[in-house]
Amino acid sequence: MTLFNVVLLSGQISPVYAKLGIQQLLISGRENPLGVNTLSPSFSWQLTSDAHNVLQKAYKIEVSTDRHFSGGRNLLWNTDWVSKAQSLHIVYAGAALTAGRTYYVRLHVQDNQGNTAVSAVQSFHIGLLKPEDWGGAKWIAKDILPDSLINPLPLSSSKLRIDKSYDLPVFRKTVQVARKLKSSIAYVSGLGHYELLLNGKTVDDAVLQPGWTKYDKEAYYVVYDLTNAWKKGKNSLAILLGNGFYYIPPIKGRFQKHKVAFGLPKLKMKVVNTYEDGKQEIIVSDESWKVARSPITFSSMYGGEDYDASVLPASWTMPHYDDRQWSNALLVDGPALTAQEIEPVRVMQEFPGKNMQKDANGRSDVYDFGQNASGIVSLKMKGKPGDTVRVYPAELLNEAGLPNQKHSGSPYYFQYIFGKESEVEWRPRFTYYGFRYAQVQRRPARNGNIEILDIKAQHIRNGARQIGAFHSSDSLFNQIHGLIDWAIKSNMVSVFTDCPHREKLGWLEQLHLMGPSVHYNYDVARLFKKSLRDMRFSQTADGLVPEIAPEYVQFDWGGDMFRDSPEWGSSAILLAWYAYQWYGDITFLTENYPMMQKYADYLQAKAKDNILYQGLSDWYDLGPERPGVSQLTPKGLTATAIYYDDLKVLVKIAALLGDEEGKARYDSLKTEVYSAFQKTFYKAEAASYGSGSQTSLAMPLYMGLVDSSNRDVVFKNLVADIVTQDTSFTAGDIGHRYLLQVLQQENRDDLIFAMHHDDTRPGYGYQIRKGATALTESWAALPNVSNNHFMLGHLMEWFHAGLSGLGQEKNSIAYKHLRIAPRLVDTLSQCNLAFESPYGKVLFQREDKNYTLEIPVNSLCTIALPTNTEFVVNNRALNTFKTVRTADAVELELGSGIWEIVPVKK
Repeated sequence: MTLFNVVLLSGQISPVYAKLGIQQLLISGRENPLGVNTLSPSFSWQLTSDAHNVLQKAYKIEVSTDRHFSGGRNLLWNTDWVSKAQSLHIVYAGAALTAGRTYYVRLHVQDNQGNTAVSAVQSFHIGLLKPEDWGGAKWIAKDILPDSLINPLPLSSSKLRIDKSYDLPVFRKTVQVARKLKSSIAYVSGLGHYELLLNGKTVDDAVLQPGWTKYDKEAYYVVYDLTNAWKKGKNSLAILLGNGFYYIPPIKGRFQKHKVAFGLPKLKMKVVNTYEDGKQEIIVSDESWKVARSPITFSSMYGGEDYDASVLPASWTMPHYDDRQWSNALLVDGPALTAQEIEPVRVMQEFPGKNMQKDANGRSDVYDFGQNASGIVSLKMKGKPGDTVRVYPAELLNEAGLPNQKHSGSPYYFQYIFGKESEVEWRPRFTYYGFRYAQVQRRPARNGNIEILDIKAQHIRNGARQIGAFHSSDSLFNQIHGLIDWAIKSNMVSVFTDCPHREKLGWLEQLHLMGPSVHYNYDVARLFKKSLRDMRFSQTADGLVPEIAPEYVQFDWGGDMFRDSPEWGSSAILLAWYAYQWYGDITFLTENYPMMQKYADYLQAKAKDNILYQGLSDWYDLGPERPGVSQLTPKGLTATAIYYDDLKVLVKIAALLGDEEGKARYDSLKTEVYSAFQKTFYKAEAASYGSGSQTSLAMPLYMGLVDSSNRDVVFKNLVADIVTQDTSFTAGDIGHRYLLQVLQQENRDDLIFAMHHDDTRPGYGYQIRKGATALTESWAALPNVSNNHFMLGHLMEWFHAGLSGLGQEKNSIAYKHLRIAPRLVDTLSQCNLAFESPYGKVLFQREDKNYTLEIPVNSLCTIALPTNTEFVVNNRALNTFKTVRTADAVELELGSGIWEIVPVKK
């Protein structure tokens, strides 16, 4: 349970702050980052104070090569006092920085009440920015895949197969350390994934390093500080590699979603050891490194992982191990490298297994871990040489009570073969699956017994911090929030995937449709940046942003339907715009504007009389047939509505970036698309669009495609459809968010409540009633589709922005001026919210009409209060504050601090 959950559930806000404090100093979005990818990093910070209405008055940033800031000659940048309130994304403008160097930062701040604060010294390390920064480090491997077999973007129907089975490699390097080290910095890339050990110990707790990318364009490396891990004398570096998405091995009898092959696993590494006397020793990967067959005998993102402990003794990672019989590594080519700036994937939670079923001969057990989640199985077990333990994970059970992988990628399993060690703890390293259950098969080599001493499901996900929480008096809504949250967590790795088993691909519609929900709960600014970078590298020469990024496969059944859908590709524009508004980082726009322009040109060229017809439309809507391609809404309507929204946003982005020509062009094209949309889809006699489905009406209403004179009657028709459906919804993956947004905009939260507060028909409550513990792919929790899917979780946004009312005032960026306007105050007796904005912690608690609010320093907040009640604020009359009375609410503007807003006692 996080601090936010504890605060919310306890119903108390009791921070202890100083007069003025610097809570968080970020360099390019991270604390003390290793591997910054620019010579012009940016600086952002959060402030705390025990006072009210505190604003930053001035700041001073110092950057030095000296941790102790002891001499002016080491000072590279001193801004002196800058009289500005800006505390986000201030770009370095000092003396030139150097790749592969560590620098130190100290921040001074003054507030508007005469207080000052000085930060603790922070550090940042510039990564290796150019190929020559790697010096003599080379890519090394055990085998080389022939060029004729390299297949970085296969068709799903491709007949090309790789017949040869290639062993995975492990590498070793013995290093002598003669004296005390001052520092040791390592730069490591192992593709597809690696695990690095120094003297037999893993250097960190991350898994699936590095994050996966579009490998024909770039790969990531990770930077480590190994200073305290070396010992005097003989040391050993040891690395295991897994295939990841770099290479999908074509092994019969194991699931293989597609046939991507960028090459075979390879390693590139550089270590810079600096001694106390200033001398350096540089260790690089080259042909002197030793390589051997790995004990990991099979590694696949889609098929699982096998480990044979008899291949190598456990001591192979230790300094004393004799590797003279090993081969020397081969020098190979590899992709360009960029430092990984996203959080790594880690084991974030563990679930013990409950034994549900044991067969008659005692050699097979079925375990229930109680939660459907992305992860791996960790085992503690005893056996004899040659004994095998095989684990089949699955989301669901079949009629016989055994794990059922039929609809989540089959066969997939983890396998361990015992060597000399009789008792072991083991977990797979380079793969994962989505599961709740697992069958453990014990296969003795001879007569004997294999003991399972302990079994756990280890949930893995991206290590992004949780920065938000929601809790209300409605238990079903709390359960739904948890249901959606588990789908987010299970599909948040180094990309946002659709599901954690059969595909694990970055389907893009989720980013702009579910991004709002995610950002309320997790610190994902850097993950969104990576997603947009993946889109740039996946964009085709003619401008198409494919539906998947990184794009590893072209699904060619159905023509281009599963590659060219504007509702998916538009994340290239919409996510960038949303992220700029959420985080205030202009590089979300500047880095991606060329991609947006190319995609807008592509859509314009693809349109027929300004109407787009391609794509999947309202995927998985609720119609009479099995869900899939839109049943109720025509393709052209959703595609063109999204296209229009893209152009509206591009007008704003072009204006913000000073592209007047682009602004005029997109504004003119937007007008043409508007006219074509009315001509093609509007039915004047019925005041309706398209088929009249909920999505057909909601999307034009949301996008501004309905003339103001018709808006009321079109909205009335939307409401009539919902009521006719007995307050059920029919919208799918694309339309559901817009349905909710329009109802919220029109103050019909009562309908949202009625539509989703029912567990007797397909929807969130129905999924919970059917036993789901994570959001499923279909509204009806069908057993023949994914039961841990990211795409339909749009109600979470309403929990945070509707029921709790969290938003921004018009023209506010990065939540500088918050707006809290809670809904259904008379329906829900209690609603609590936690959120960490870029400026700091926001807490909002409502018990009936008693409000408690915490606003971060350097921010403002407007809160909307009911008009039928008189309030006092911190025991002061409301008229002593800045207020505006409207027909619907009393809008109260407050500065930073903790505020108690309670009804006047009569």
